[in-house]
Formats: sequence, C-alpha cells, structure tokens
Amino acid sequence: MLSIVVLISGSGSNLKALLEATENPLFGAKIVAVGSDNPADGLAHAERFGVPTFVVTPGAFNSREQWADVLLANIKHFKPDLVVLAGFMRILPPNFVRALSPNLINTHPSLLPAFPGAHAVRDALEARATTTGVTIHVVDEGVDTGPHIAQAEVQVQTDDNEHDLHERIKLVERELLVSTVKAIAAKTITL
Repeated sequence: MLSIVVLISGSGSNLKALLEATENPLFGAKIVAVGSDNPADGLAHAERFGVPTFVVTPGAFNSREQWADVLLANIKHFKPDLVVLAGFMRILPPNFVRALSPNLINTHPSLLPAFPGAHAVRDALEARATTTGVTIHVVDEGVDTGPHIAQAEVQVQTDDNEHDLHERIKLVERELLVSTVKAIAAKTITL
C-alpha cells in the first residue's frame, strides 16, 4: 500500500478527490497525513476522513529554509512513500526537494512547458492559447520544470474567463491526479 502525504494551500478539491479514491481498498494507496502552509479550508476534507493534518506557516520562521526544514520534519514523521503537492502554492527550497525527489509530485494547470508558474491559466488566456490542460510532474529544483508524468488537454473556449477555464481544468486535474497516483501505487508508473 502506497502511503501518501498531500500538501495543500487552498480549498483542497484535488485532495478531496484523492481521499474519496483511497476509500476503495483496491486503489492501492492511503493518505497518511495532509499538510498546509496556512489554515487552509481544504484541511476540513482530511478531518472528515479522519486523516491527521499539520500546518507550518512560513511567517513563523526567519527564512524559507527554516520553514521548509520544519515542513519536511512533519512530512518525514509520517514516513510517506509519495508526497503530492495538490494546489500547494509555495516554491520549495532545493534541500527540501532533494530530500524527497523523485517521490515528490505536483499538479499544474497547463500543458508544461507552456505557462509555468502561479498564473498559468491567466497566462494561457493572455497568450490566446486554444488548448491548455494539466500536467502532473516530478518536482525538481526549478519552477514547474521537472519530468512530466502525465498530461491531459483542455480546450479553451472563446468566451472563457480565468475562473471558468480554471474550473474546467480542475475537473480534468482531479481525474488525472487520481489515475496517476493509482498507477504509481500499481507500479505501472515509476518515478
């Protein structure tokens, strides 16, 4: 059984999809903890499923590295096989990434390498892209530069605004994340 720690920063819609999927004993993975960089609304999903949570707020530390060291210690306490960044909106320092790589994956709302960074959906609209999507990738020391594990396309509609397009991307993102984690658990995808 693949053990997972999920890190979030917001509403936790990807987390909720993973929690629901792991309820099936045939899924092959179990979420052992959920962490956040703030008291995120999405932590309530973990609590409903009886999964332990932790919050490590960057503002409580003198440096990003000190914050990341404490975050890493919290993660290591649960001894996960995989760490999933599911809407985690912080860039992690190199020491943190090296400690977990390649078993550290991220979801990103674009077809990388197009539109890396925090504003991928807005960037796709500004570029007048006709297609965007979702990428699940191994986290490396760059920003959204790690090896791609899976991608799925989402068509951009002519009347899309950032919110509507992002909501459509999230639907695809949840499905892709669940299927990718299931494949990692089944060892049909190796990191």
